[in-house]
Amino acid sequence: MEAPVRLWVKTEPFLVGALPAPPPARLGPHYLRKMAAYARARAAEGCFPRLSWPRWRHIACGKLQLGRGLAWLYFELFHSLLRPDPPCSLEWAEAEAACTGPDELEQERSKAGAPSRAGRRGESPAHPNASFSPLLDTLQFLLFLYVQQVNKVSLRRSLIGEEWPSPRTKSPSLSGKSASENKNWNDQDHCAFMQSHLSDMLELLLGPEQLTASSHSTHSSLVSYEAVCALSFLIEGSVSKSRTVHPLHELALWQPCHGQNGYSKVSRAFSFPKLESWLRSCLTTNPFGMTACLKSGKKLAWAQQVEGTTRRAKIACNIRVVPEVFPMVIMSQVYKQTLAKSSDTLVGAHVRIHRCNESFIYLLSPLRSVTIEKCRNSTFVLGPVQASVHVHSCDNVKVIVVCHRLCLSSTSGCTFYILTPTQPLILLGNEAVSFAPFHTHYPMLEDHMAQVGLATLPNYWDSPMLVCKESGDTSVFRLLPPSDFYTFVIPFEMEGDTTETPGGLPHVYQKALSQREQKVQIWQKTVKEAGLTKDQRKQFQMLVENKFYEWLVQTGNRQQLDSLVPPAVGSKQAAG
Repeated sequence: MEAPVRLWVKTEPFLVGALPAPPPARLGPHYLRKMAAYARARAAEGCFPRLSWPRWRHIACGKLQLGRGLAWLYFELFHSLLRPDPPCSLEWAEAEAACTGPDELEQERSKAGAPSRAGRRGESPAHPNASFSPLLDTLQFLLFLYVQQVNKVSLRRSLIGEEWPSPRTKSPSLSGKSASENKNWNDQDHCAFMQSHLSDMLELLLGPEQLTASSHSTHSSLVSYEAVCALSFLIEGSVSKSRTVHPLHELALWQPCHGQNGYSKVSRAFSFPKLESWLRSCLTTNPFGMTACLKSGKKLAWAQQVEGTTRRAKIACNIRVVPEVFPMVIMSQVYKQTLAKSSDTLVGAHVRIHRCNESFIYLLSPLRSVTIEKCRNSTFVLGPVQASVHVHSCDNVKVIVVCHRLCLSSTSGCTFYILTPTQPLILLGNEAVSFAPFHTHYPMLEDHMAQVGLATLPNYWDSPMLVCKESGDTSVFRLLPPSDFYTFVIPFEMEGDTTETPGGLPHVYQKALSQREQKVQIWQKTVKEAGLTKDQRKQFQMLVENKFYEWLVQTGNRQQLDSLVPPAVGSKQAAG
């Protein structure tokens, strides 16, 4: 008999919330159980049912031995999952940018950690203009910390060949399983993780009276309704084959499920063994995840695309089926192409760009998250990214983006032109990384930034954070020398009001550009005053053009220019 409900693991907590690196040992299940007990015992001090930044800082730094920077990273990363209202994000950015030093910033964080919420779902603000509150849902935050285990390297699995802890291991294909498979994207891994760790996660949510002395459940343990509400942070579903998505706690209260999940209206709680059994029997692969997108996603049309080079490219999108779910766009094996798009299809999308080589890709819409992996010798120009950009296992790529967060792992020779209100995260396996200020614009850029709540200040483009011990060598990155810095022109016409780089450029980079421009003006003046005859001017122009052509070929820029020749029907803007 078919189960009356279907449940699946949400994409966001894994894709955006799981830091793509092995978690600290002190964030393992044993310590999280201790943290759960500690938080409940100190409810009066601001630890439960809501957790303040000062109390989490005390737990993280004093009990779990995490650094303060890492403690704030997890706190703020969880905050970004709650989809804060863009005006609230801009308000927080303004407050942070006004801080004059670390002490003042710490005071601001202590009173402004996360937006206020209605209920426990963590999906919508209590009020459209909700101000900041210093509190996070403690049970949801515990689950969020547990989810970090998805990227833990297993020694046992390494020994039997299922997994190998090498940051530069290559995988055979986009959908194939391998040692370096991106677990943050793989919905089948999310489901398997939930099935494997469901009992531990449920025990994290139990009150002390429901646990044994060793912090484990018994056959008679009861799971509170509030705990199931917290589990809705990770699980959602639908009734039978309906396309309406509901949070877990709503489905769990549906009358036909009570016999299976052990809900009692008297106690307003669920039987632990029955609830666990019901969850296991109903959990299935996410119908809106990567697997479904690859299997049945539609092919995207592109405004700018060179004919004759698309045979290998695979580009799919699962359209916005329901408003609660962000769309996905997956691009793979784009080779020697220029692709450009700005449309509603991309707005709020999770984008995965995989195995692209010698290409120029422009995605000029506000995006939710972007993952760029196993790409080489390519340039990616992205619209503002509300959550995170993760670049993994890439060589010699340029990424130009305004984003909330940038994460790097296993990259070599890559350059990032960024505007970001958080420190770029340098994880494992990086070398020869260059950071530079964001240096371009397109007409709708500032409107798109406002849509996702990103401001020009604060901007931590030049202050990366070395997250893992193995990445502690500061020689893995540098700030791009001003002498190597050039602005970037986006070669498409669009409607909009932005006419310059938002926030401008740092003084040393602006000065380098001005000096270079001055040299060009001196050169032009010298040529003008040289008194050349008409034939001499023509001969001189041919010489300059030949040298310029040689430079285009030598640098590979000729391919970029050739790929910008519009199709016969014309290409006024990057829409489609």
